[in-house]
Amino acid sequence: MSDTTRTTRYAETPIQKTALIVGIVFLIVGIAGFIPGLTHSAEHLHGAGAASEALLLGLFQVSVLHNVVHLLFAVAGIALAASPRASRLYLIIGGLAYLVVWLYGLIAVGNEQLNFLPVNNADNWLHLGLAIGMVLLGIFVSREPRVPRNGAGAARV
Repeated sequence: MSDTTRTTRYAETPIQKTALIVGIVFLIVGIAGFIPGLTHSAEHLHGAGAASEALLLGLFQVSVLHNVVHLLFAVAGIALAASPRASRLYLIIGGLAYLVVWLYGLIAVGNEQLNFLPVNNADNWLHLGLAIGMVLLGIFVSREPRVPRNGAGAARV
């Protein structure tokens, strides 16, 4: 009896590599949100809420909570890059989650009581771009490993 199941190595397929790269980008952004210089007015970084005046790259409003959300997305992307199916789900569900964050931001900007994440208009555009980009990557990037054409890359005996 032969085993017909195929196992994939960590980050072997294009979709796994994509999830890993997205996870690493979230890791960099999550860490950068705590670094003075990369985050303007880092001394005004609050745990949560619109009162946080810290701006990542001088543009995106961040708080400890906002940075932790990025770090959680990073851990998820890096961990879920272990399988093609999990990678696809990470990208699609993560993209849909960012769509919800974008919708939240449309309501929360200008409303200090509701803006606990916090977000500003620049964040909203970024979250919309992330939502669209992650969902499209999850749908269109291949789950199959790349196979060399014409025997290129085949082991020589």
